[in-house]
Amino acid sequence: MFARASANAYAQVGVQTGAMSASPQKLITMLYDGARSAIAKAKFNLEAGDVPARGNAISKAIDIIDNGLRAVLDHEAGGEISANLESLYEYMVRRLMLANLRSDAALLAEVDTLLESLASAWAQIDDTAAAADQQPALQDN
Repeated sequence: MFARASANAYAQVGVQTGAMSASPQKLITMLYDGARSAIAKAKFNLEAGDVPARGNAISKAIDIIDNGLRAVLDHEAGGEISANLESLYEYMVRRLMLANLRSDAALLAEVDTLLESLASAWAQIDDTAAAADQQPALQDN
């Protein structure tokens, strides 16, 4: 028991340290990963029949989507893309609530697939931005 608590505390410090030193793009990636991890825990707890743990995991995924991903949308800069993402995040939250109400693994899988697609696209954007930052500056000769 003590070893598990110690390992969890160590992991939490690692996450906090990573978040404090991460770029804004990396923070979004971490939010996607966190939501997907919470959904994986919800699936596990659904299969195990642990209703309270399932509900907690789904609530965590909803919180990450609603108060993390959706809250940071910049509607001025993002325009139509931002509006579409907000609608998609709202849809995901509704599907997660329904998954919890119905104990429906397929709904959890649907939201996980959507998050996976967005996370993959975001990672490509982040990789492109990182590569551009590492390009040597052109100098006038």
